[in-house]
Amino acid sequence: MAVATTHVFHRHTHSQLPVAVCGEGPYIIDQNHKRYLDASGGAAVSCLGHDHPDVISAIKAQLDAIPFAHTAFFSNPALEGLADHLAAGAPGTLNHAYIVSGGSEAIEAALKLARQYFVEIGESKRRLFIARRQSYHGNTLGALATGGNLWRREPFNPLLLETHHIAPCYAYRNQQADESDKAYGLRAANELEDKILELGADNVIGFVAEPVVGATLGAVPSTSGYFQRIREICDRYGILLILDEVMCGIGRTGSLFASEQDGIVGDLVAMAKGLGAGYQPIGALMANSRIYQAIYDGTGFFQHGHTYLGHATACAAALAVQQVIKRDRLVRRVQELGTLLRRMLEERFLEHPHVGDIRGRGLFLGLEFVEDRANKTPFSYRVGFHQILKNAAMEQGLICYPMGGTIDGRNGSHVLLAPPFILDNDQVGEIVDKLAVAIDITVASVRKASK
Repeated sequence: MAVATTHVFHRHTHSQLPVAVCGEGPYIIDQNHKRYLDASGGAAVSCLGHDHPDVISAIKAQLDAIPFAHTAFFSNPALEGLADHLAAGAPGTLNHAYIVSGGSEAIEAALKLARQYFVEIGESKRRLFIARRQSYHGNTLGALATGGNLWRREPFNPLLLETHHIAPCYAYRNQQADESDKAYGLRAANELEDKILELGADNVIGFVAEPVVGATLGAVPSTSGYFQRIREICDRYGILLILDEVMCGIGRTGSLFASEQDGIVGDLVAMAKGLGAGYQPIGALMANSRIYQAIYDGTGFFQHGHTYLGHATACAAALAVQQVIKRDRLVRRVQELGTLLRRMLEERFLEHPHVGDIRGRGLFLGLEFVEDRANKTPFSYRVGFHQILKNAAMEQGLICYPMGGTIDGRNGSHVLLAPPFILDNDQVGEIVDKLAVAIDITVASVRKASK
């Protein structure tokens, strides 16, 4: 039996991880002084890099004032300011923010608030959620049940609530050769209506989806018209549209809310990651006026909560992050950097024999890997392409976000790129150069192992 060398219960217990000791803009530096360009922001988190002085100052100031006051007893200026800021920038009537400590919490709150909304308005028969296959919405039990990634769900299936799934809008794999983007988008969206009718509309609470699918598919946006049709279907049957913008929101795709580019507004929108940029753990659920008013006019009490709701220090950090994004016009910068990164990726990999697809929006881009480009055959899951790529990239001083199971939870592999908004143009080139070396090393390793 191997002897553990740490008392930390790491997510991978056999891992020997480098120790991060400091950050410098988009770089993380380990205990051996090795520098890593953080091209994925960890998991699309560190949108301002790792040492932004304005955010650090805001955290210190809040600590000097009051770090925490339980929201059952007090509000606090940072919480009020953050909610005001988010409401001012939100589309439609998304005007109330429920501040939690992360993405899973935000999704869990969305599911419970959606259910309570229907209870409050006298439609308590509604109990079912619909989501999409190959989705991921968090690791708490409700969020995990909503997600459609079979590998992540499998060990916990006996514990999960009943949720139903339709196909994702995944053009690279599912669009027919003679089908336009719009026609495919409408066909994919109409699966929602079919599922609602199958289940009975008066049994369905809501539909949950990422506007741009992150970890499990690798930055897959919808095709033209998809979400407009989804919005129409939700409205027709009186169900809620719950958007998961935990990864893709807060400017990551080139608009403050990712769904703005799809021409829709969700009824509930979950966000996290870029909200606090990693400086403090935080997430948020935005609710529209109709849902808020139903609670206000009913019991007046959202029957949910966590100890660290509206945590003052976390809110101060997030507010500072959002103020920097607005002040420095970083959403526009995301558009510029995203265009540059996309162009450079296409120049380097568009004809690569093992890169099947390059996709995404803004600084939220993905590459899907294949063994054979012509028929889109993935590498065997047994070779662990994504893990080899992660290790190879780290050796090159590059942090990226490779994942396996792209197609069905087991087969397929991709890499997600979600670098900080504060990159310079040379650092974009550094990402592409180091990724190219890592991909070459990975392909060579896989070929050698298969002989």
